[in-house]
This record gives sequence, structure tokens and C-alpha cells, in this order.
Amino acid sequence: MAHNGILFLDELPEFNRFALDALREPLESGVISISRAALQVEFPAQFQLVAALNPSPTGHHTDGRANSAQVLKYLNRISGPFLDRIELQVDVPALPQGAINAKNNKDDKSSAYYKEKISVARDLMIKRANKPNGLLSSKETALHCKLDTADAKFLEDTIYRLNMSIRAYHKILKVARTIADLEGYQHIKRTHLSEALGYRSLERLLKQLSNF
Repeated sequence: MAHNGILFLDELPEFNRFALDALREPLESGVISISRAALQVEFPAQFQLVAALNPSPTGHHTDGRANSAQVLKYLNRISGPFLDRIELQVDVPALPQGAINAKNNKDDKSSAYYKEKISVARDLMIKRANKPNGLLSSKETALHCKLDTADAKFLEDTIYRLNMSIRAYHKILKVARTIADLEGYQHIKRTHLSEALGYRSLERLLKQLSNF
């Protein structure tokens, strides 16, 4: 039902793990297959997944109401292979005191500005590969997301340190390619890689908790 639309899952760890892992196939391939004894049916399922969660069963992992083991057990309801398929993991911090009533807390750029910027970047993607960066295959990613030697080592070392998978590696490259396109760069720079890595906040939190 979410084909060509958005599938929003609130309180992600509260979903049955089997149900979440069933989403791995359509997230990867854009289709979902249902097989029975004498029949197999395939449905299109190209959707954008948006999920929200509290990083602790008590609300936040820094509120002091749950220890690291309890938080880790809660977050481990989300399997690693499922998490691999989520390119952007963004931590939304609490608003600082005074921010709610602040008068100058709005972005001074209009929606039209961002729409134009996104349209230009998307045109670059279509011209380069005839598809958005998110749909690049592994071979296409290697072709269109090349890094220089130093940046390739930087990314490989970071992936190893955070225990990320090869799938995550390719997704980070595609996000970095998109950031570069939005900024009008022909080649991916270290700053684009660093920003793309910054969008893996849940994996960093899991690594941090595992080290306690």
C-alpha cells in the first residue's frame, strides 16, 4: 500500500522483529514476493521508510532511569541487517531552554529555495546514471562514487571501527554522493563522507553501549 509513497513506523522497537525483518526484501529490491505451495506473486513495493523511536525504554538513554544493558537490550529488538538498510539515522536532541519561545528560530531560506536545490541535484543524478543515487547498484556505486586513496582508507577504517557491514559502506557512499550533488561538487570530498557517516547515529550509539 505504501508503493511510491511513505511507510511511517512510530516507536520502531515496539514492532515485532519478524515483521520488521520482513521489510528487508522490499527495502533492498523494491518488490515483495509471496510464495505458497503452487503460486508465487510479486508486488511492487518501492517506498520510503520513515521510522521514529526513543533511544531507551524509559525515553532517553541519558535520563538515568535505565542502565546500558537495559537500553542495549531494547535497541537490539531492531536487527543489524534491518538497520543496515536505513541510510539516514538522525538523533533529534532536546530543545535548549529558551528555544521554544525564541523569535528567531526559523530557517531564513524558503521551501522554494530547497526545492530548486533538490531539483538541480536530482537532474545531475539522472544525467549521470539515469536514476537517483539511492537506486544505484553495487557496480554503479563503485563507478559513480569513487574516492581518492586517502578518503577510501578513511571510510574503510571508520566502517571497521564501528563494525558496519559492506551494505552500510555502499549506502554511506551513496549518501555522500548525494551530499556532493546538493553542493554542486563533481567528486566526493572528505567533508561529504564525514557528513554521511554522521547520519548513522543509532549504529554509533549501539557501538558505544556495547563497549560499556
